[in-house]
Amino acid sequence: MYRLVAVDLDGTLLNSYGEVSNKNKEAIQKAKQKNVEVVLSSGRPIMSVKNLANEIGCNHYMICGNGAITYDIQKEEIIYNRFLEKAKVLQIIKICEENSIFYNVYTKDTILAKNLNYNVLFYHQENASKPEDKKTRITLLQNVEEYVQNRKEEDYLKITICDNDKVIFGSIIRKLRGIKDIDVLDVAHMSRKIIKDGTDKISMEYYYTEITSMNVDKWQAVENLASSLGIKKEEIIAIGDNINDAEMVKNAGLGVMMGNSAPYIKEIADVIVADNDNDGVAEAIEKYIIE
Repeated sequence: MYRLVAVDLDGTLLNSYGEVSNKNKEAIQKAKQKNVEVVLSSGRPIMSVKNLANEIGCNHYMICGNGAITYDIQKEEIIYNRFLEKAKVLQIIKICEENSIFYNVYTKDTILAKNLNYNVLFYHQENASKPEDKKTRITLLQNVEEYVQNRKEEDYLKITICDNDKVIFGSIIRKLRGIKDIDVLDVAHMSRKIIKDGTDKISMEYYYTEITSMNVDKWQAVENLASSLGIKKEEIIAIGDNINDAEMVKNAGLGVMMGNSAPYIKEIADVIVADNDNDGVAEAIEKYIIE
């Protein structure tokens, strides 16, 4: 019997437009009625995940920043964290600035960026259809390095680096791997997102990586939360679509990958379900929990 479901957001619970289908929402509510803990587990910052959690009624616990934070929504407090050190953040920023490559820094509350591009542009477009209090916070800055240097809080979840040129991107990855005590996510495929512009649909494709503190991943956070709730790993389902979901999918009692996952990522899973535009999350919940 499964007692906890950890669900990724982008590419998994959310469709290509950043929306949660009614079928997925209904399946989650049915799981909750069976006293199953449904935990959103995302790379996004707190407010972005929290708004989606409240929208679909998963308002107990959530995991943010690829496992850097576990947050108790009811108590409105962080109950687990593995932040990226400020010195490492500044070191990564310096490399990106020297090589003129796009990057953004995730704090617990906002995304710091110099301009709207790649993943930040997607969040910006997603915000257009949301009220002010439900938007993913984006802070645009002329000088991110100076801002971080002067900032008192040290709540850095991760840094995302993006580029559409494979050669340039590969060169930056090699430089980043020279920094000690960080994890550089090894993504071997392009990210693909769709932005609505009136009646038009614009497809975005780019290479990206995410950098966190050493040994930060979603499974570490899921396992820590499950332990505190008295839930065994055999009682956990993990659902994802990407390499940042790999550890939780490999280690959970049942590991589920979406149909839109890259072939090399699907090999990690116990089962494959429909893609994120065809309610794969609902399929998994209905088959392994509700039935």
